[in-house]
Amino acid sequence: SEPLAWLPVSAQAASLLEEAADLLVLHRDFAAAVERCEAGCDSLGTGTGTGTGPESSAEVKCSLCVVGIQALAEMNRWREVLSWVLQYYHVPEHLPPKVLELCILLYSKVREPQVMLEVGSSWLRDQTNKSLPEYSSLLELYLLHVLLPLGRFEGAEELVRGCDVFDSEQQLAFLGTICESRCQWAQREEMHSAADEQQDAATETVLGALSQKLLTMLTLLRRALRSMSSHFYLLPYKKMLLATFLLYLVVVRLDPASPTSLPFIYKLVQLFRQAWAAVFSPIHRPPIRD
Repeated sequence: SEPLAWLPVSAQAASLLEEAADLLVLHRDFAAAVERCEAGCDSLGTGTGTGTGPESSAEVKCSLCVVGIQALAEMNRWREVLSWVLQYYHVPEHLPPKVLELCILLYSKVREPQVMLEVGSSWLRDQTNKSLPEYSSLLELYLLHVLLPLGRFEGAEELVRGCDVFDSEQQLAFLGTICESRCQWAQREEMHSAADEQQDAATETVLGALSQKLLTMLTLLRRALRSMSSHFYLLPYKKMLLATFLLYLVVVRLDPASPTSLPFIYKLVQLFRQAWAAVFSPIHRPPIRD
């Protein structure tokens, strides 16, 4: 019945852990579960007590982070997971094995293994972590879910050969797995290259067909323009100009009723007839000559 604020630090965090787990599993209130986890981790970060329960502060903090990771993943906020965890552990080398394992599996599931590339490498290089019983399993997890999916085969081989926790048989098994993964990677690259070549060939075929059609259309258009130009070239421009000038003289300068104007009018009519026949005649018809 003692108030929550008066409880020892680890006991308060354990109570928040229990609440966060209930919110995650029973009530499916993921946002509230994350809030409880943050409150528990903050209490452990600022307090110095170790608690009277069977669980230590480190174990409670790890469990709080595990629940928080699951709640963030349920809300599709998996991009925040690593930064959220590191705000309580500060450096990758201090991550608990369970938290690191969960992060590797999460980012592998969402096909973003590169997020854990540097974090996992830093954790595995730490001398203190090499003495942990979970080291070999985490090394295997890092190889299978981070290095090999990213095509880091040379780095994987160096890591296996330089690892002291594996015996010769385990090293050979891992090297065989790396070699098999390298072959599969090469086959996928060849298939992708072949598919890209086929796509490029199909694109070139389509572009070639379009270019051929365009060239044909331009050729026909050029022939039509040439034919039209040759037709208009045959028109008697001089006669048209002369007829226009004579019409101007008849209408403006001359009197059509006057007998002296009859020769000009007759000549004008003849010129218009010849120009009309030249304009509306077929293209192959020779031009009218004087």
